[in-house]
Amino acid sequence: MVIGRFSKKKITIKAYLEIKEDLKNKSKKQSGSITELSLSKEEREIINTIKEQTKMFNLNNVTRTKAYYDFFIQYPEIHWALLGHMVSRNGGWHMTDLKGDLFNRLLTEKEQRHFFLFLERGNWLIFQDVYPQCLLYQQSLHVKKNLFYLLPYFGVSLFMETIWNYFWENGDCYLLAIAMVINEQSYLEKRVIQNPHFKKTVLNTIGFKLYDFLRFNHIIFPFIKKGKSKKISLIGETLQHFDSLHERIMLGKRLYSLLFQQEPVLQGVLLWADKHPHSGSRKDYWHHLFHHVNESLPGSIYKRRTKQCQLKKSAHRIYSPPLQFAWENVEQQEAEQGDWFDDWRIIDYLMEEEIYKGGEIYDEYCKTIEKIELAIIAKKAIFLRQE
Repeated sequence: MVIGRFSKKKITIKAYLEIKEDLKNKSKKQSGSITELSLSKEEREIINTIKEQTKMFNLNNVTRTKAYYDFFIQYPEIHWALLGHMVSRNGGWHMTDLKGDLFNRLLTEKEQRHFFLFLERGNWLIFQDVYPQCLLYQQSLHVKKNLFYLLPYFGVSLFMETIWNYFWENGDCYLLAIAMVINEQSYLEKRVIQNPHFKKTVLNTIGFKLYDFLRFNHIIFPFIKKGKSKKISLIGETLQHFDSLHERIMLGKRLYSLLFQQEPVLQGVLLWADKHPHSGSRKDYWHHLFHHVNESLPGSIYKRRTKQCQLKKSAHRIYSPPLQFAWENVEQQEAEQGDWFDDWRIIDYLMEEEIYKGGEIYDEYCKTIEKIELAIIAKKAIFLRQE
């Protein structure tokens, strides 16, 4: 697959200064500018169509994840669409983990519900912010005209208007992708991470601290190695300090590097993703270890099943349900108003890092599963002693 019609360029000082100047100018006149724009009939139709399409695909994690992938296949120059697809797959797996064999035994039903609503809100918010940007790009190509002046009508940050304008003229795939990482994480900061409700029900709870302690917060990219069509390999990163905007942005940059700066990984991810539509079940990538049907007897005592990500003899696979069987669709409230962009120095994150050569996660991921199993057994032992 050709990755894109645009080349990847290293941001220059000239480009940096150009973006900086445009952002500073936009900051000075952002108040009230949107109401002064007179829209044509065609522009209103474009806005309404994009809003309808976004709403149609923003039903749940599975529909969003598929929409990202389909868009990338059509427009591979929009690298973030594939990165967003793979990260959104992980979001779905974390949602269904809450109803699977492991965390279902560690968290109460109330905690599971709170965790899911937290993950779902973030997943929903990102899609309703980023997908209209993608569709507006699609429409701009269709009419052969820059339409990014319409971004404010979708509540998109002035930061992204500047970036899309720059991309339209210069075709810098890397800069656009990292800018989208910056935008989406900044967009979530006040709406989810600093939201008092989610702080109380999730982020400040013992359950979340346990989740963080057990380190089951890996972002993994399954891929097929060339010449080993049946062997599913993993590459990825672990998110630390979830409440740090800086750490989340840097994680996004590292994940981008893993995905787009190693050609065998990129082609292997695309091959795997094409063969395995997202369901929300971890069976999608490791059917030898996970299963979408619960093979255990109801009420049975949990025993160690895994060692180095292999099942022990005669052990049942770990139950990992598809999203549709784990959670119903959620009717979301409208996104909170307001532009997160208030400091042009955020563009420092656009500066390219050295190629990241990490990503080894197999052993750590396997140890994490084993730690969770031990935690389940320990919790049960404590409960029995109390009885």
